[in-house]
Amino acid sequence: MTDLLPLLLQGAWVTVQVTFWGSLLAIVSAVIAALGRLSPIGPLRWLAITYIEIFRGTSLLVQLFWLYFVLPMPPFNVEMSAFTVAIVGLGLHIGAYGAEVMRGAIRSVAKGQYEACTALNMRPSKRFLRIILPQALLAAIPPGTNLLIELLKNTSLVSLITLSDLAFRARQLDQATFMTLEIFALALLLYFLMAQVINLGMRLLEKRLSRGRMRGGLQ
Repeated sequence: MTDLLPLLLQGAWVTVQVTFWGSLLAIVSAVIAALGRLSPIGPLRWLAITYIEIFRGTSLLVQLFWLYFVLPMPPFNVEMSAFTVAIVGLGLHIGAYGAEVMRGAIRSVAKGQYEACTALNMRPSKRFLRIILPQALLAAIPPGTNLLIELLKNTSLVSLITLSDLAFRARQLDQATFMTLEIFALALLLYFLMAQVINLGMRLLEKRLSRGRMRGGLQ
């Protein structure tokens, strides 16, 4: 087992990197798509709806295959590494779900907050970044935590596009040693530990955003 653990940790490190960068892309995609969904501009709103419905309504595995195997072919001729495909595929897929979470969170901000910003003559961009977005993020953290953990678990699919993540290493070692119980028990433990790190990080972020929150804002 002392020989197997380093190899599993190598795969776990790839999983951590894909989860980290995929999560950043998912958060950015969710915020942008949510704003597009709420936009009064028709083309932006329909573009956001199209993105959300396509990525929510199709299989993540097919999306990964499409990005990895189809895009390099004519007429697209767009070739990406397996690592990049994993980040883009997972980030856009989870971001589509996160967009609806963010849309609901933005709408949950009390109307009085908008009225106060208007009374203070705040620019719309400043109002959103300093007042609305922090409160919306606070409301989005509980469901957002579930989505980030889901992203972590979905990284097991990237082994099917030849990326040597934790799931890929576990299957590789199982085929070489036939120590199925030990190998997959370790893999299960590593996934669990990574999920708990995400959970703890989001709780700390929630605590940080909650600090100084005015009474009468989000409940």
